[in-house]
Amino acid sequence: MNRFIAFVIKEFRHLLRDPRTMIVLFAIPVIQLLLFGYVISTEIKNARIAILDLSKDSMTKEIANKLRATGYFTIEKYLNNTHDIETEFQKGSIKEVIIFLPDFERQLIRDGVAPLQIIADASDPNMASLLDAYSRSVIYDFIEERNHAKGVGVIKTEFRMVYNEQLRSAYLFVPGTMALILMLISALMTSISITREKESGTMEVLLVSPLRPIQIILGKLTPYLALSVANMIAILLIGYFVFKVPINGSLILLAFTCILFILLALSLGVMISTIAKTQQVAMIISLIALMLPTVLLSGFIFPIENMPKALQVLSIFMPPRWFLLALKSVMLKGLGLGYIYKYLLVMILMLSAFIIISVRNFKIRLE
Repeated sequence: MNRFIAFVIKEFRHLLRDPRTMIVLFAIPVIQLLLFGYVISTEIKNARIAILDLSKDSMTKEIANKLRATGYFTIEKYLNNTHDIETEFQKGSIKEVIIFLPDFERQLIRDGVAPLQIIADASDPNMASLLDAYSRSVIYDFIEERNHAKGVGVIKTEFRMVYNEQLRSAYLFVPGTMALILMLISALMTSISITREKESGTMEVLLVSPLRPIQIILGKLTPYLALSVANMIAILLIGYFVFKVPINGSLILLAFTCILFILLALSLGVMISTIAKTQQVAMIISLIALMLPTVLLSGFIFPIENMPKALQVLSIFMPPRWFLLALKSVMLKGLGLGYIYKYLLVMILMLSAFIIISVRNFKIRLE
């Protein structure tokens, strides 16, 4: 028995002396719990909306103030006319517009009923449904309070979706799944490429070859780029013909956006492979460090606006976030380069940074 106790104590000491084991046992569960706890939320917080007030009376101002006071909505803009609605949706600056028609208060008092229109961007159907429910709830609460006090009447709300009038979930998961697949497959394939050379002992041959580091990296990327492009075409065809997800924008711009993201994912994989010492470590980094952020912090499933500020800042460094914004803008909204150039610039900057870091790691080994 004493031998067994001594053996157990030895095992405890062995575990406590290994920092990697302690990180896996304690740090990762805590990080995952905090991440899921803050990210997975179906509540609306500070959703950016606009108001088109064609009545400009005291009651419309009270409703706007009540919407703002709930904390669910942030009134980003007051629009001047109906032509501004599509422009703001195309910019992506708002998720919903609430329209008060002329003589809103007068109709409500005189006729006992007044119409109110709500238009939502349904390129994210889950978000649009939540916004509709929250908006109606706040407006019904307002009119109930007024009826209890004075008995003013009923507000008849009319709801309309744009970019996805039928609220089809495929419009959400096809672009998101495309980002997830391209990111994981492309990064995973390249992350083990250089580590395989290290483990097999052929890395030294590459290092003493006349090829420059940038040429070796580009040579590694090219075959995987061709395979990933074929993968991209298959996903787009399945999304279009099987799930009926439209492609309303330019095919050339869509192809450029996808190829840029593939290059970004491939370069990220190469950067991981230049840092990791073994194929196993490279695969673990690619799967764990890329899959969870892609699902949780890219806006694929959970709205970024609902996350704490720290996670919103962290999501800025997630390549799938910018790819999804550009992809949805082209596929669902039919927008051109003038609207998505800022997303493409962010991806180009990330691509340049990953390649520079990868080349630098190669130079360090050469020295």
